[in-house]
Amino acid sequence: MRQIILDTETTGFYFDKDDRLVEIGCVELLNRKLTGHNFHVYLNPGRDSDEGALRVHGLTSEFLRDKPVFSAIVDDFLAYVKDAEIIIHNAPFDLGFLNMELQRSGRPKFKEHVSGVVDTLVMAKELFPGKRNSLDALCDRLEVDNSGRTLHGALLDAELLADVYINMTRGQDALLMEPHSPQQTGVVITKVDLTAIELPVLHASSQELAAHEEAMAQINKASGGKAVWLQSA
Repeated sequence: MRQIILDTETTGFYFDKDDRLVEIGCVELLNRKLTGHNFHVYLNPGRDSDEGALRVHGLTSEFLRDKPVFSAIVDDFLAYVKDAEIIIHNAPFDLGFLNMELQRSGRPKFKEHVSGVVDTLVMAKELFPGKRNSLDALCDRLEVDNSGRTLHGALLDAELLADVYINMTRGQDALLMEPHSPQQTGVVITKVDLTAIELPVLHASSQELAAHEEAMAQINKASGGKAVWLQSA
């Protein structure tokens, strides 16, 4: 199975307000193993980055001035992601920018080029409800070394997210195992007849029964005599 871990950096936070992509970073997983076949490009957005975005990624207009525009790399990018499953943290953000850039280049939306998109932020919220689930928080929780992440960078973040994703989905291989896979060759299943085994029945003592009745009476009193088990008796 081919999967691509994808991250982007942008001039700001609003794809519908003239913000643009400045970096795309992707790493490839094949059967859940990194292949080293990465895709990474800096882009000339044709505008300055907002101050808040610049503090996040540090990619100045001077650095990006001689970089290609998105339309110059779109074919290589789409060829790289074609038919793969794409894994993104907070996917709506990146997809909004990718779809905007693709539209400007006269191309269909991103999901029409790939087999599907997995949002690891949604996964993390299900696995760790009520906790912080930023990429940094997940790295700390799952013991992924992010000590080199002083600024956000699309390729570095994609590499970190790959480790986070593999940790969050560890054990899936066993769940996805085919019923007659080679790993099961030689397994012998023995059926045991349990019908002759007589299980002991442990009865409550008189003290335990009295304590139970007292507890039920207290619950009934606290509910104003609305205990349903007494009403149905």
